[in-house]
Amino acid sequence: MQTDKTEIKAAIIDLYQDYPNQGMRSFQDLLKQYRTQHNVNLTYQIFDLRGKNEVPDLSFDLYISSGGPGSPLDSEGSEWERLYWNLIDAIDGHNQSNATNKKHVLFVCHSFQLMCRRLKLGDVNMRHSESFGIFPTHQTEAGLNDPLLEGLADPFFIVDSREWQVINPDEQRFAETGSQLLALEKERPHVPRPRAMMAIRFNDYFFGTQFHPEADPEGMKIHFADEEKKQLIIAEYGQARYDDMLQGLAHPEKIVLTHKTIIPKFIQQALQSLQEV
Repeated sequence: MQTDKTEIKAAIIDLYQDYPNQGMRSFQDLLKQYRTQHNVNLTYQIFDLRGKNEVPDLSFDLYISSGGPGSPLDSEGSEWERLYWNLIDAIDGHNQSNATNKKHVLFVCHSFQLMCRRLKLGDVNMRHSESFGIFPTHQTEAGLNDPLLEGLADPFFIVDSREWQVINPDEQRFAETGSQLLALEKERPHVPRPRAMMAIRFNDYFFGTQFHPEADPEGMKIHFADEEKKQLIIAEYGQARYDDMLQGLAHPEKIVLTHKTIIPKFIQQALQSLQEV
């Protein structure tokens, strides 16, 4: 049985390749907040896998795999991907063994796309234009019953920042892999394009989101202050939508709720797996 004094180790796998981001700060903030609020000895270590081939071992209790820039297709066969999949396969093998201390992994944005590509769950391709901002996303029936989305509305609000997407879910591959589609991109009746997959439970211990569940108002204010990002939103959605996104940053039922829900519940779920030992 775990106690508050037992060290719980989290690995943050950094796939940003030194690209400016708010994600790494947000992941660390959430882990620190959970440690304080729940009085647990939760520590973390960062591994620059994509930039320096740094890879965690199996001594960690939970893993957070970050977003990152660029194509989720072009890196196939690279050394850093080889190391990455070796790790994911090792964690999966551990979880399928008789070991009682199951290890949970969260795949965010770029990591989510990599997993979908590897499992062949749908078409991974480039969007017609970058999606950036705060948007509603819709839960599936499976999503409404997933513990990590419990407490969120349907639709709930997410931060989207991507040039790539995963569309056209392959139902046969979902069935073969045991994956569950949990959320879909906002409905756009006027746009004749497939809706992107936004959240998937790959198995009992692997959970992924296309969006950024770590995003918080502090980080988004920095993004919205960037002139290039501001103009991107205005060009795509209009000034009124930009103003609405800015005003909604601190709304308790929008990204604040998503920020306070998914990753804390992911950490809680990982710790419950340890407490069952």
